Amino acid sequence: MNLPNRITLARIFLVPLIVVFLLIKAEFPSIKITNFSITYNEIIGTLIFIVAASTDSLDGYIARKNKLVTNLGKLLDPLADKLLITAVLICLVSLDKCPAWMAIVIISREWAVTMLRQIAALEGQALAASRWGKWKTATQITAIIALLINNFPFALIHFPFDQLAMWLAVLITIYSGIDYFVKNKDLFNLDQT
Repeated sequence: MNLPNRITLARIFLVPLIVVFLLIKAEFPSIKITNFSITYNEIIGTLIFIVAASTDSLDGYIARKNKLVTNLGKLLDPLADKLLITAVLICLVSLDKCPAWMAIVIISREWAVTMLRQIAALEGQALAASRWGKWKTATQITAIIALLINNFPFALIHFPFDQLAMWLAVLITIYSGIDYFVKNKDLFNLDQT
């Protein structure tokens, strides 16, 4: 197994660890500053999420640069991305930090585009990541981190950056999903046999 695939597998294995730290019910000490509070387990879960999210670009870069692109990597990379985002969004809903409908919209788009990629693969085509797809990933990760760290440092000045970031992530997620389907509508040609 090559290095990019090992990095992708590490991202998958970090998902349960993130979930444990985010949902653990044990009493952990917390950091409190005026109206802001965060527990050490939330900090640890967030740091692991940041490490996992940062490996998304790293594995692909190494694979392309060193000509190590494999079919396994093409399968595992999007799966790892979906597992990471889905698991953390479900945790955020469970912790009442994210509205369920927002998580459902993001998760639905992720799996719908995965289905579209599978249809393209069956037709012998590969769908490259679009500019909007990259913006979608960046805004989702930004919003998730803001929610995970309880809107620090913006909570200190009562600015709802985390909520605004989440709204932006949802809007770009919707737009990028529509963009993928519109640009690839020929995959749904019903006249094909």
